[in-house]
Amino acid sequence: MPLVSVVMPVFNGERFLAEAIESILAQTFTDFEFIIVDDGSEDRSADIIGSYAEKDDRIRFVKLGRNRGEADARNHGIAFARGEFIAAMDCDDVSLPLRLQRQLDVLARNPEIGVLGTGAQAVNEELRPLFNFDLPQQHALIVFNLFVGSFFIHPSTMMRRDVLSDVGGYEPSRLTAPDTELWSRLMWRTRFANLPERLLLYRWHDAQIHRTRDAVAMKQSSDVRERLLKRLWGEAPHETLVRFERMQRDEKLGPLDRRRARRDLARLLDALIGADIIDRIDRGLVEAHIERRLEGTMPRNWQKFLHWRRHHFGR
Repeated sequence: MPLVSVVMPVFNGERFLAEAIESILAQTFTDFEFIIVDDGSEDRSADIIGSYAEKDDRIRFVKLGRNRGEADARNHGIAFARGEFIAAMDCDDVSLPLRLQRQLDVLARNPEIGVLGTGAQAVNEELRPLFNFDLPQQHALIVFNLFVGSFFIHPSTMMRRDVLSDVGGYEPSRLTAPDTELWSRLMWRTRFANLPERLLLYRWHDAQIHRTRDAVAMKQSSDVRERLLKRLWGEAPHETLVRFERMQRDEKLGPLDRRRARRDLARLLDALIGADIIDRIDRGLVEAHIERRLEGTMPRNWQKFLHWRRHHFGR
């Protein structure tokens, strides 16, 4: 049995598909199966997948009769998986050669970690660098950032199959943001981590940007935060959700909204510690993170002043 099952859904992905497939086949770690799920593509995706499957028996080609959506396609792939670990992959990205090996090394040494992502570099259609993703590495910060920041680059993640099965996999009916919803359930079950190394090239192109910023995607992500707050607080005030959403989009906040956001974030931290999702020992780490996030919502001149004051007075 292979140790790792790489699961990649494809829908009309012919443009970048070959690069994505070849990046997995070129991994330094070789004990894997590569489950590629064609989600009812209408272009040449199925032909491309089939040609690679004929040449490499690690590829298992699953063909769905109609387009069922990303979450359902991933669940179909996971149902075929035999590996102890499930590695996510997207059909327009590139995994660097050491990705699987580095993730397995860390997961072998840290059995408490159920989901492990990596750093990533955003690239354009020709794989030219655009920017780097600044992701938290510690469980406490990843969980906290589900509400107000960046947490995982989904196609960089590797998960323990038993942990994923325990929560029932991806929510099948979810059309967008299936990973955010999944993390919102896994955070009650396991620990998260990110490797600092950038082991994924995350393609930033017109279709991908549209998916990320689509109104439906943003609404479904907001619904996930609302559901989490109701579970943690017993309520989900609209004003709080709006402030969290603005912070997630890196918008500036006025003085009154910053004070209210500080109050909301302190309450959120207390609730996450009370629910044993974040360890008490990590309170200081998250509190420092809160201050940095709030500072980032200030007008640029105020940020410059605070940096100057810290440099000269150490506070």
